[in-house]
Amino acid sequence: MSTRFSFSKVTRRDLLRAGMYGVGVTAGALPLPLFAQANAALTAQGKHDGKILVVLELSGGNDGLNTLVPYGDDAYYKHRPHIGIPKKELRPIDDHFGFSGGMAGFEHLYKDGKLAVVHGCGYENPSFSHFTSMAYWHTAAPNSGEEYGWVGRLADAMAPEAPPNFLVNIAARQSLAVRSRRHVPVVFDDPNKFTQEKFYEEKEILDSAPATKQVDNPSRRFLLETAQSAKDASVLVREAWAKYHSPVDYGITGLDLPKVAALIAAGMPTRLYYTSYRNNAFDTHVYQADTHKRLLTYASDAVSAFLSDLERIGRADDVVVMIFSEFGRRVPENVNLGTDHGAANLMFVAGKQVKGGQYGDIPSLTKLDSGGNLIHTTDFRRVYATMIDGWLGLHDTRQLLNGDFETFKMFRG
Repeated sequence: MSTRFSFSKVTRRDLLRAGMYGVGVTAGALPLPLFAQANAALTAQGKHDGKILVVLELSGGNDGLNTLVPYGDDAYYKHRPHIGIPKKELRPIDDHFGFSGGMAGFEHLYKDGKLAVVHGCGYENPSFSHFTSMAYWHTAAPNSGEEYGWVGRLADAMAPEAPPNFLVNIAARQSLAVRSRRHVPVVFDDPNKFTQEKFYEEKEILDSAPATKQVDNPSRRFLLETAQSAKDASVLVREAWAKYHSPVDYGITGLDLPKVAALIAAGMPTRLYYTSYRNNAFDTHVYQADTHKRLLTYASDAVSAFLSDLERIGRADDVVVMIFSEFGRRVPENVNLGTDHGAANLMFVAGKQVKGGQYGDIPSLTKLDSGGNLIHTTDFRRVYATMIDGWLGLHDTRQLLNGDFETFKMFRG
């Protein structure tokens, strides 16, 4: 997709001025006529610009065994005599598995056929370091170095011309996953404060930057275009957020998914969104039970609400959410009534066009590795390949994922 925004009555200088109106100002403080025209430009893009992938990262290493609990397997309770969750506290989905008690949202999505569970996701020679393992998932290149993220490489393949606002990362800082050769991801945390960061001494120079067409040096022109793209994007993001009002209850925390819904509702041409449950929240080494249940409840509520919000705005058929964590937890509980860093884990894919159910082989709870970890049965890149090929329609995934990975038949139509 190579569409660019067209502001018929707005000059580049106007956009620059609006985008730099002040650090930390709210959308309501910006010039209303300009925002009205920015919104008109968004609307003109059309609200059905193609399929969208939203990636949600559960940082810290979510305990998959206490997320979708194998209550039908006695080995589970033998390994976890204190933190194993009794069947009566679960939300059973069959005679073997049940979701953690607070996950009403996931239970309903699963029973409505809108949630896929993929078992045993991992990779060879797993790392138990948060930083290292997350880098492998971010780059889709386990046990090797890769300069660009898999979502960034995907953006390059989908839109080589690098149209602005194609890739959005909602976070305090950019994820390696969205690092791209061609694209400049839109990265923001608080939409109301989405402006270019600069020192006071820099303000006059940055505000008076020349038009890029007047610059002969290619490197300088690229930097100026990047800065201008960020300024333009900040105007559009703040306007989208200012106009977003939803009756849908996202629960205690929306995990930034309301911000994604706002941009989709506004007609942003973004096809790839990346966000996370931040701050290593799922690193549950100590007294796991209550904390983990709360975290899962918040995540389940947010994802379920997001899909309801998409229905409200008429985009439910266009969006899929993929959910992962950098590793699972060890199968046996530890002496602190928690769990330590493990290996294989669950992944989830949610959406109206998803063929709900369970995919992949279930790892054995009796045949563990030497460290007491589940042995992975599904290379996580199979799920990535399924998103790229099965959902987004790019059939050549070998170069993107550094190998050939069989896809799951996970989508309708």
